[in-house]
Amino acid sequence: MTTLYGIPNCDTVKKARAWLSEHRVDHSFHDFKKQGVPDAALDQWLAAAGWETVINRKGTTWRQLDETTRAGVADAASARAVALANPSVIKRPVVQWNDGAITVGFNAADWAQRA
Repeated sequence: MTTLYGIPNCDTVKKARAWLSEHRVDHSFHDFKKQGVPDAALDQWLAAAGWETVINRKGTTWRQLDETTRAGVADAASARAVALANPSVIKRPVVQWNDGAITVGFNAADWAQRA
């Protein structure tokens, strides 16, 4: 089954969830705020998409981190630590498709090829 990871009040996550429902893609939703970030899944995301894609360095959460923390994110290991401590720094949504592929962010054209 396809799993969408994110935060329910995120506008992009709302669009993504609506798109999956409209296209009848059977999926589950994993809420970072309530359920946390699964360690093993985060490792898969970092390996598949790269830390530069997984970490949202343009968002509010990133900007609220202190300069030392932001400067310390230089590789997958440091990005992983920051993401586990601050789940909102992860670009949303992250989707693990039923074929095992990982996508980060919402792109309707790309998703249409998967559905």
